[in-house]
Amino acid sequence: MHPKLQLAATTKPISTTETDLYKLLMISLTELPQLNAVLNSIATLFLFAGFIFIKKKNISAHMRMMWFAFVVSVLFLVSYLIFHYNVGSVGYDGTGWVRLVYFTILISHILLAIVNLPMILVTMYRALRKDYQNHKKIARWTWPVWMYVSITGVIVYLMMETSGSYDKLYYLP
Repeated sequence: MHPKLQLAATTKPISTTETDLYKLLMISLTELPQLNAVLNSIATLFLFAGFIFIKKKNISAHMRMMWFAFVVSVLFLVSYLIFHYNVGSVGYDGTGWVRLVYFTILISHILLAIVNLPMILVTMYRALRKDYQNHKKIARWTWPVWMYVSITGVIVYLMMETSGSYDKLYYLP
């Protein structure tokens, strides 16, 4: 696959504004891990804001923040899947005790991310149905797991980046 993902295509002549948008939507595979970390960071901020708003009993603001967190997390998942479909697995190049820390964080991150996806969907579904009693019961578990997964996603990215693990992406065919 070419190192640029073509996220927009058209067969008609392109105006200057459309050309600028087209260029904006072009992103290199090597930039996707950073984009994923940014999306995880944004999701974390929305999750935190949603938590604060529900504690203040501002339900409408809570709902907006949680929907924003959900949308950003979906964008992250799409970007993550595109990256790994095209690149596969990227090995961690760190050594020593940091390697053990990395894999401990990574394994817990992956397992909880797998468990968290259906939890998020059930939690959102119960909120949409206005089944707040059952929404609240599962949200008590969903929110901290979602926060952990979002935060550790950024930590995994930072550990990969600082170890030089992503450097090999610049040599993609």
